[in-house]
Amino acid sequence: MNTGQTRFPVFLWIPATIALAVLVLPLLAILLRINWAEVPRSLQAPEALSALQLSLTTAACATMLCIVLGVPLALLLVRLSGLPAAVLRALVMLPLVLPPLVGGMALLLLLGRNGVLGDALAVLGLRIPFTTAAVVIAQTFVALPFLVISVEGALRSADTGFERVAESLGASPFMVLRKVTLPLIAPALIAGTVLSFTRALGEFGATALFAGNAAGTTQTIPLAIYTAFNGSGVGQDTALALALLLIVLAIAALVFLRSRRMPVTQ
Repeated sequence: MNTGQTRFPVFLWIPATIALAVLVLPLLAILLRINWAEVPRSLQAPEALSALQLSLTTAACATMLCIVLGVPLALLLVRLSGLPAAVLRALVMLPLVLPPLVGGMALLLLLGRNGVLGDALAVLGLRIPFTTAAVVIAQTFVALPFLVISVEGALRSADTGFERVAESLGASPFMVLRKVTLPLIAPALIAGTVLSFTRALGEFGATALFAGNAAGTTQTIPLAIYTAFNGSGVGQDTALALALLLIVLAIAALVFLRSRRMPVTQ
């Protein structure tokens, strides 16, 4: 019981209840339409297994890229101040507020045929759009901010005294990073990793435009669900089962993050 909290105003119950309904009722509609007895069979359909395997593989690759690229970016962001820090943070946050289709279009104009870098890549024999690599790039684009912001927040609140002591004892910058900084921010790094993975797993708009919707190559779970309700691809029962899987994974990730942030009370 939160004895330190004031009483909740009675007149706010109505908008709060409506807000909860807006969030919960659409998900409840999915649960009510699912043929629960057919869920195991639906998830074992070849199309579902293909989309699931591709989604897990590409999301894992995108998450690894987020870690490799995001941690250095967060370290740089923490060391900047003033206008440069504000501009860099705005650029990092941009994929969170842009429509995903705009992100997909931007990637296509950068790496596609006649794109800014597309022709140069074609000379090297590299074709990225509408391949599995394009899925990973699109997922990384939308998921990277989650890791950067999580790590940046932890770095700003971490005690830098341990790093200064390590430096005074002759530790190299890399040694300080590996032995001191990363262990200090490990909980935030784990949280950012989980958020990045779940965001990559659910990515749709940028992937659809930049990578396409080829079964077995670029058709992830969200794209398989979309095609099912357009009369092609997997059946609607399979699409509902896949949607249920995404919901369960998202809830599990959020519960995991919440459990790590909750203080232990006696």
